[in-house]
Amino acid sequence: MGVKEKVKTLIDAEDDRQDDQLEVIVENIESHLIYLLEKDDVPERLQYIVVEIAVRRYNRIGSEGFQSDSVEGHSITFHDPEKDFEPYQAIIDKETKREDVGRGRVMFF
Repeated sequence: MGVKEKVKTLIDAEDDRQDDQLEVIVENIESHLIYLLEKDDVPERLQYIVVEIAVRRYNRIGSEGFQSDSVEGHSITFHDPEKDFEPYQAIIDKETKREDVGRGRVMFF
């Protein structure tokens, strides 16, 4: 099952009406993660990060720019989209270091 299909399952989308939105969301998240990882693509083992962030971003559609909302005693605080990757930063750092293992330095005197 691909990333978009996993997101559709989690948001309970049974038709294709959200496909364009989901594709843009997934592409943006993958591009951002690729930049953070300094790689050409997102490793399979980290695809769950894309799925989890995509669900959050999809659920925020229409609420971009809101920090909080309160209606009749019901209060919602929105997660800052700039910090979407923050919960995964240790994993991203570990993945980046994984690529550096085995790389050494050569010094000539």
